[in-house]
Amino acid sequence: MRWWHTFAFATGVLCAPFGFAGNQKEEALADSVRVALSNAILDARPPKPTFANPMDQQRYETWLGEMSERLQRKLPDQQHRREFLETVWYEARRAGLEPSLVLGLIQVESAYRKYAVSMVGARGYMQVMPFWTNVIGDSDRRKLFNMQTNLRYGCAILRMYVDMERGDLFLALGRYNGSRGRPEYPNAVLKAWNNWR
Repeated sequence: MRWWHTFAFATGVLCAPFGFAGNQKEEALADSVRVALSNAILDARPPKPTFANPMDQQRYETWLGEMSERLQRKLPDQQHRREFLETVWYEARRAGLEPSLVLGLIQVESAYRKYAVSMVGARGYMQVMPFWTNVIGDSDRRKLFNMQTNLRYGCAILRMYVDMERGDLFLALGRYNGSRGRPEYPNAVLKAWNNWR
């Protein structure tokens, strides 16, 4: 009986921060959407930003410095934190999303834990469900614990949902979480997004 109490306690501790963790539902996707998503995640370029002018680069550096300072408690290793923020910025912009929205979603989904696994099996920073690796990837679920792969999947999937919902972020966030039409998850992400602006 004692092992059960230990298991229950450990499960509660591990799952406690993930009350909203991803439970995306597998949907029938048009072939064009599936191909577009597959192409979006296959691009292997590293997340190195390019800038049209020095002013854009200065804005980026300012953002990077501010966000790094704010994330220091959650991600204490400076190099890891910088790589994480560079990748969030790159993948969010690549998908046409605001980096602060993606940071808010990650806060709600995984509390910035790279190896987070939800009760329903969603993985990584953006709590991507493993079925996506079969639908649009190479079926290697382990890659969802790779930072860039996880962020790329998550951003591409959220972008798809935003497009499906014709720009309605509230409904798109509900779809991302598998709770479309219910307010708890979108409200939590929108609140976290405001904190990262």
